[in-house]
Amino acid sequence: MENEHANDNRAKTAEPGITRCGFVAIIGAPNAGKSTLLNQLVGSKVAIVTHKVQTTRTRIRGIAMEGNTQIVFVDTPGIFKPKRRLDRAMVEAAWGGAGDADLIVLMVDVEREREEDLEQIMAGLSTQGRKAILVLNKIDAVSHDKLLKMAARLNESGIFDQTFMISALSGNGVGDLRRYIAERMPEGPWHYPEDQAADVPLRSLAAEVTREKLFLRLHDELPYSLTVETESWETKKDGSIRIQQVIFVERDSQKKIALGKGGQTIKTVGQLAREELQEMLETKVHLFLFVKVRENWSDDRERYREMGLDFPKD
Repeated sequence: MENEHANDNRAKTAEPGITRCGFVAIIGAPNAGKSTLLNQLVGSKVAIVTHKVQTTRTRIRGIAMEGNTQIVFVDTPGIFKPKRRLDRAMVEAAWGGAGDADLIVLMVDVEREREEDLEQIMAGLSTQGRKAILVLNKIDAVSHDKLLKMAARLNESGIFDQTFMISALSGNGVGDLRRYIAERMPEGPWHYPEDQAADVPLRSLAAEVTREKLFLRLHDELPYSLTVETESWETKKDGSIRIQQVIFVERDSQKKIALGKGGQTIKTVGQLAREELQEMLETKVHLFLFVKVRENWSDDRERYREMGLDFPKD
């Protein structure tokens, strides 16, 4: 099982004096394992992961070191046929991330191929004249014969330079993928300090942590009807951090569900989020959560700006 951390990779030697740096977009259908892969590639948690589809809403940059090479991975929202304005913004963000990248990784969940979404993505790459690295994920869940047949069928498209078979969860095959990518990064200076793992504002990262706990705690459609924003961030004299966040929902009935009986749900979410933030920030965190109803927040330009998304036109 492979789960190397960034420090292990820095110990490896590369061409002396030559540094490389490039951007790699990780694209795919919703819930293909893109965020899990990003966390494995970086060696620490920089993207939220849940069993629900469309968890990632915006582009998140994770930074990995491989010898003298710095790789900036861009985890994008899943690409699917959009129905709502928020869906369109997420899909546009994914294609925007791919368009700006030096390399593209197309990730496929071999258990749930989502053929219609995959065909749409491959057609988009073909239209743009872009090549990609095909990554088949969850290889421990299907037979070797099925994997080979799927790889052969997808490679008939002619858009893939190389194919990797991995398990993003266990890390199996991820090191080979990272080394292959590193060898193909352009020469140039690093964009970030060597020990930086992500390019996400702390306020946004804190909101993502709370949103992950809500996704895991709540059921059905409610997680897709809420968003979390960090309203204030204050460092106290003793070094602790006071964070105040607002959870926006669209209806009063959703507010009651988010709060839970006697406020138990929001209390549990706050406790879990606070524990993870304290571990992440390495200091005591005072987290205060409030739930507010804002009808049609998903049509509010300001909410999109907070999420780092462009507001799509009608």
